[in-house]
Amino acid sequence: MVTSIALLLLRLTVGIIFLLHGAQKLFGVLGGHGLNGTTQFMENLGLRPARFWAIVGAIGEFLGGLLVVLGFLTPIGALLVTGVMLVAIAKVHWPKGFWNMQGGYEYNLVLGITAVALGLMGAGAWSLDAVLGWSALSATFFVVGLVVVAIVLLIAIPAGNWIAEHSGFGRDRMEHPASV
Repeated sequence: MVTSIALLLLRLTVGIIFLLHGAQKLFGVLGGHGLNGTTQFMENLGLRPARFWAIVGAIGEFLGGLLVVLGFLTPIGALLVTGVMLVAIAKVHWPKGFWNMQGGYEYNLVLGITAVALGLMGAGAWSLDAVLGWSALSATFFVVGLVVVAIVLLIAIPAGNWIAEHSGFGRDRMEHPASV
């Protein structure tokens, strides 16, 4: 019972954070800049093609957050959230060090590790996964998926950058609306 409550609290907290953050990026609500602003930000980070990464990141946060909140297909939701955090840490926060106050990866690491924990433990008794009897698949599916996500990101980020450099796409970088 206590574990179920703890998992529910973790799911709701992390899931809502990602759901709302993804809504900012996708729809420009809650003070967000929408997909165009997110694309400009991705271009400034050197993630190319920027529009692709903006869409993938925003959908990953929004859909991953929604799945985690509902406790539905939790390993997939946790993988989406973890993947977004891996990219955020690698491309945005890592060069700034650990501490969040300097723009480092501290906060992103906490969110990412929490998503990993949910992916390994499953959504708990108060979830759609439990109602549907899908809880048993969680840990194995998540671990295999995490390895696949890591391999894809290790290939996709440099490949996208290489393609963009050699095609001339995205040479004119625009500033993120928040920095103007």
